Amino acid sequence: MSDTVLVTAWSNGSPSKTGAGYGVKMSASDRDRLVLRSWGAVAIELPDGTTARANVDGDSFWRSCSELRSAGIGRWMITAGKTPWPKGLPPSFKLTLVEPGRFTLSV
Repeated sequence: MSDTVLVTAWSNGSPSKTGAGYGVKMSASDRDRLVLRSWGAVAIELPDGTTARANVDGDSFWRSCSELRSAGIGRWMITAGKTPWPKGLPPSFKLTLVEPGRFTLSV
């Protein structure tokens, strides 16, 4: 069992230049294996050295929307030239659990 999973860029359809409306989507099975609801939020170390925070305590995250949503992730994607992407072809990244509640995102 690996603690590194493939995730894809996610947009709510109305992303902002501030980074709001972006995140990364993981499969429900990866979410269930790597994330605990009791954490409330997770920290995601981004390739540029910054750290983003994403809430994981919402009902939608555990029902059907397994996205880690964060303006920090969005700002990194914008700066790194990962947005916008062709319809239906979001970029993929690797998400690695490094300790409980803390991930790294890599290209």
